[in-house]
Amino acid sequence: MHPHDTTTHVEQLRAALAANGITLPSLGTDLPTFASAYAVPPLIALGNCNEATARALTAALRKAAGE
Repeated sequence: MHPHDTTTHVEQLRAALAANGITLPSLGTDLPTFASAYAVPPLIALGNCNEATARALTAALRKAAGE
């Protein structure tokens, strides 16, 4: 995966979360995976969030799953 692809995915995820009123402040590319000696796809770091954000994310995922 190209670094630009990872950045694009992060921005798409950020936009999808924002469309549901959710912000993950630490959302970004996990930079150490780019420096890895192994051929692994880069990781996207979701980071930490507070309890209110976790509840909002859970509700959005449940709604999307049709629950």
